[in-house]
Amino acid sequence: MAIGVAAASAKDAGARELAAGKRPPRRVIEGEKARRIVEAMRRSVARRGTAGSTFDHVAREAGVSRGLLHYYFGTKEQLLVEAVRRECEVRMELLEQRIAGARTAEDFIGLMAQNLQETVREDPDFVTLMFELFTLSRRNEDIAVEYAELLRRTRGQVADMLALAQREGVVRLHAQPDAVAEILFALADGFALRMLTEPDRDFETTVRAGIVCARALLAD
Repeated sequence: MAIGVAAASAKDAGARELAAGKRPPRRVIEGEKARRIVEAMRRSVARRGTAGSTFDHVAREAGVSRGLLHYYFGTKEQLLVEAVRRECEVRMELLEQRIAGARTAEDFIGLMAQNLQETVREDPDFVTLMFELFTLSRRNEDIAVEYAELLRRTRGQVADMLALAQREGVVRLHAQPDAVAEILFALADGFALRMLTEPDRDFETTVRAGIVCARALLAD
């Protein structure tokens, strides 16, 4: 009952703030419940798209109340942002751990390519989630700000990985780390889109061509 009242109050307050041109502060939810909500949102978006993914759908699949979603996220668009943000944090940590074992530029590039292929093959819902968020950002100014910040953060994280690898003599960058990171993301985004669009196509030769491009930026 208390959660329901708080959620209703938060929803009304959020509506007033949005009407006044202000964005309500982000509330934090952690633990198993947060994991279930994020998983439910990503599954729903993969099946129904953002437009069809209502709080009712997500709440039912996550086993939580609709009011709880309103209280913590306000809108399904903000829930989508949070789902992508959490996914990216986990994936950046895993990528950093993976490439820490690289001893040469070839190792580094090969591990990055492997990471991309595994993501598209084993978790296409995550890729769909990212493209849904991009599409939404073109129509929603608040989401556009959130999405741009997410891109800046992930680009910065990969740039830091590249800079560290260069200091350790693993790679030799032919441009600034953030510029190289941007190119690598551009390649990965393009590959992911095409791999999802043509799942039965063999992309081996295309990936090899992409590796040649990456080698030009990361190796002598």
